[in-house]
Amino acid sequence: MWKWEADQAKGTIVLVHGAAEHHGRYQWLIKKWCENGYHVVAGDLPGQGTTTRRKRGHIQSFDEYINEVADWVEAAKEFHLPIFLLGHSMGGLVVIRTLQEKRLPIKGVILSSPCLGLVTYPSKGLDLLSRVFNYVMPSMLFDSGLSVEMATRNTEVHETDKNDTLYFTKVSVRWYRELIKAMQLAYRNIDKFPDIPLLLMQGGDDKIVDKVAVKEWFAKLLISEKVYKEWNKLYHEIFNEPERDDVFLYAKTFLDTQCQLHR
Repeated sequence: MWKWEADQAKGTIVLVHGAAEHHGRYQWLIKKWCENGYHVVAGDLPGQGTTTRRKRGHIQSFDEYINEVADWVEAAKEFHLPIFLLGHSMGGLVVIRTLQEKRLPIKGVILSSPCLGLVTYPSKGLDLLSRVFNYVMPSMLFDSGLSVEMATRNTEVHETDKNDTLYFTKVSVRWYRELIKAMQLAYRNIDKFPDIPLLLMQGGDDKIVDKVAVKEWFAKLLISEKVYKEWNKLYHEIFNEPERDDVFLYAKTFLDTQCQLHR
């Protein structure tokens, strides 16, 4: 876990990255938050990035992610400022499940293309096989079938990721089964999501996450303040897209408003 401090900060953001990546891919976003008055706390989720507790791409349980993020929130308390959660893709799902399972002092949430459904699922045969291997060979890795070209139209990010040894697109059978289970629980426990302000931003041309499933979850969410913003023609990684300055400004406006309310 790492911390970045801003001058005259008004809030603290706990940033949760997506699948197969790591916090280092968010350097641009972290810098922008710090420049605009927000401390940032972030780390690498278990089995990803710089973590070495187990083989990369593998977890025993999705609860490992939940407990890790809860620890990051605990660390964010030391700044004594309003704490906000920002989760991208699988990180968005982790944020949802964390808030459904833990009582945390969060003042607002931003979800970026949260993984609440996939555009492409394995065939029925492969899905059945994954259920079997989940018991006999849970740590077996397979290619996720995802690529950075599917995630963003930003060619600069494409070039950077080609030389990024921490960008890892293989995942284990157990990881996949835990992801499916977590998505199901996000729907099943939707009434356990706390009544805190939420901004959900979704790429309009997402090649990875099913935006229809995202909209369905959002529509069923019964909280006092929620905003859905779909970015037309943007791919999955909205904070990496060529239009990312506009995306950031929208997110910043949301958090600035929440900070003013908690003065």
